[in-house]
Amino acid sequence: MPTNRNTFSFLARLPRRAASRAVHRGWSWAQRAGAVTAEHPGRLRFGAIGPGTRLAFPQGTVFGEPWIELGAHCVIGEQVTLTAGMMPDLDLGADTVLTLGDGVVLGRGSHVIADTTVTIGSDTYCGPYVYITSTNHSYDDPHEPVGKQWPRMEPVSIGPGCWIGTGAVILPGARLGRNVVVAAGAGVRGEVPDHAVVAGAPARVVRSWDAEKGWQPPLRTPAPVPIPEGVTPEQLLALGEADEARNTP
Repeated sequence: MPTNRNTFSFLARLPRRAASRAVHRGWSWAQRAGAVTAEHPGRLRFGAIGPGTRLAFPQGTVFGEPWIELGAHCVIGEQVTLTAGMMPDLDLGADTVLTLGDGVVLGRGSHVIADTTVTIGSDTYCGPYVYITSTNHSYDDPHEPVGKQWPRMEPVSIGPGCWIGTGAVILPGARLGRNVVVAAGAGVRGEVPDHAVVAGAPARVVRSWDAEKGWQPPLRTPAPVPIPEGVTPEQLLALGEADEARNTP
């Protein structure tokens, strides 16, 4: 039999458990209800938003959405900032300022700041906390605070199929080719050719693809073996369990 003390402790925990369950249920509901899609845009009126695209809740700062076009099947994580123009409520003219192609992924906490044209190609994946901007502060006048000097703006173009690692910064004027890999924490400016891997701050090419020689310098690990067509999830699970059984003493 439990002691009175244990009984009272158990009863005292009941309201906390109920509150915890209620908070989690409420937050799950808010995430579903607050997500932005083409069918349920909420307060946001993008220039275009393709089918299957979803902006997770809570969103970061979003303004200038009439000049933002999002392709189909994009995944926009929580607290992602998307802006067109230097501040809200500006008339930016007839042309789109920020364009995301189909299948673009922006990880949690990323920022895309488009004071002038920024284009992200289809199937480009960004890890969390990536920062892409077409604007940089000027510091020409040594007597004026940097934040009060007129910024410099240059268009940014990111080709299709790129992978941009966590915490990378894509600076004004950057032009990334197709299937470029940007290492985590890199700072990228200028032109990056197709099929290149860049790392560092400032970023430099550390590996590139040659049609005759392949990757140079050569990859240190073998390419992953793709899953054969027709293999079901149940078969994969059975293979994993068999491997685990073989490796268990």
